[in-house]
Amino acid sequence: MIYRHHIAPPRAFSQFSHDLIRHPRLSSDAVRLLTWQLSLPDGARESLSRTAERARIGACAFTRAKRQLKEEGFVHERRLQGPGGHWVTQQLVSNVPLNAAEAAKILGRMPVHTPSADVSPQVAPSRRIPAVGAPTPPPTDGYPRKDPGENTSHRPAEPEQKPEPDPEPAPKTTEPPEAARSLVAALPHLSPDLRRIPRGMHDELARLVTRWLTTGHTPAAIRTHILRGLPDDGTPVHRPGGLLRYLLRDVPPALAPTSSAPTAEQPAPARPSSRLATLRECEGNHVQATLFRPAGGETLCRRCLNSSPYEASRCAPPPRQRTVIA
Repeated sequence: MIYRHHIAPPRAFSQFSHDLIRHPRLSSDAVRLLTWQLSLPDGARESLSRTAERARIGACAFTRAKRQLKEEGFVHERRLQGPGGHWVTQQLVSNVPLNAAEAAKILGRMPVHTPSADVSPQVAPSRRIPAVGAPTPPPTDGYPRKDPGENTSHRPAEPEQKPEPDPEPAPKTTEPPEAARSLVAALPHLSPDLRRIPRGMHDELARLVTRWLTTGHTPAAIRTHILRGLPDDGTPVHRPGGLLRYLLRDVPPALAPTSSAPTAEQPAPARPSSRLATLRECEGNHVQATLFRPAGGETLCRRCLNSSPYEASRCAPPPRQRTVIA
């Protein structure tokens, strides 16, 4: 069983409805924030954030409590531009729920409180105090009043400065040809690593490809060069545009086409020397080809001719077979 003892305060008290204190959808921080604001004296301009700071309500709890009070109609806010162009935020706190129309009608009767009213007089600029004495013109006499009594060296005359020539106009950027644009547009289909080429880099890559085409490289050679530059160890390419710029930046010289020259333009085979022209290959049975210089029309070398009959039969060439057709 609980007992209650209540003594009415003699001064500095506020009356609140039981519906406000026992509101089912307001948290304890929201009720504390609202009752603290309603207990302030008339004319006080303390904001809700300052009240939460004095009531020891944290930042997250203050945000949640303010949202609950606005949803239930106890707090209303609006921003408007006051005198001097300053934007201010007006906050209305009431002890009963109000809708948007009722809150706007009440705020419309309130004076706009601008931050300029809070400026301290010490911050405002003071009245300028004029300097002592009348203004005098600057001296115009540039010669010394008495002779220094010594020889002064004269500075050499400065050379005449020639007018600088007008800077040459910057070369106009030519549009890349359609072949280069088509090749760059087809690069995402060349490899999965090149699927995310930025659209803003297509013109730059097309100009680089144009340099390759102008040098004499074929589109197939350009694609082969790009494929060789891609990582083959499975490393993902995060910036395909930058990789293509690096691969196409330096243009190597184009290789000459390896096409078969016509027969008339091919060089004639080299003739053997006069010493080798008089030699003949022995037709005997040798492991390697043997050359000899015949004295007449013989076809065997001297070794095969001076060998034994058995060896001569081995060295002699095999007889030719003849086929007789009846």
